[in-house]
Amino acid sequence: MTRNDHVLDVLPDVDVVVNNAGIQRRVALADDHDPWSVREGELHVLLSGPVHLNHLLVPHLVRRGTPAQVVNVTSGGAFVPQPFAPLYSALKAALHSCTLTLRHALAGTAVRVTELAPPAVATGLSGLDAPHGAPVDVFADAAYAGVTAGREFVGHGATAAPEVLARVRAEQEMFDALASRFAVSTYADTSGQDRG
Repeated sequence: MTRNDHVLDVLPDVDVVVNNAGIQRRVALADDHDPWSVREGELHVLLSGPVHLNHLLVPHLVRRGTPAQVVNVTSGGAFVPQPFAPLYSALKAALHSCTLTLRHALAGTAVRVTELAPPAVATGLSGLDAPHGAPVDVFADAAYAGVTAGREFVGHGATAAPEVLARVRAEQEMFDALASRFAVSTYADTSGQDRG
């Protein structure tokens, strides 16, 4: 039995996938002397994990034919790279890009795709002794409201600033205008096929 089969055996009615794993190494590029395996671990958690999990579970969500949702958690660092966490920022930017493409691939299905882009939130993610940012409870309430409302992009504080929202809209418009340059299959085209 594959892990995917195990998940579907245990949770056959799964209808929401939230990709929220996180690790944030705070090390400037010029000071990063860790072995490749450390950076590779960050890459696996922040990008490979969500991409792989979506690959395994999205076909199941599509086959169900009922409303479902994928939530990819990115970051303010996806839009403004943070020099103190350069790889984290780059990988969250990559997940932002993957989210646009996943949403396109799922158009015409009952699966919604939401990007949740937290600002700094006072959690232990950074490993700092004194975490800073939005209070966890306040952010969690705002995130829950936006995600359950089915919004495509959910920000809070700095990531809900007019400049960020305008950029997100402009990127979506450019993506929509250019997405049809080359014909690609979508999940709506293949929903009758066994893809899982």
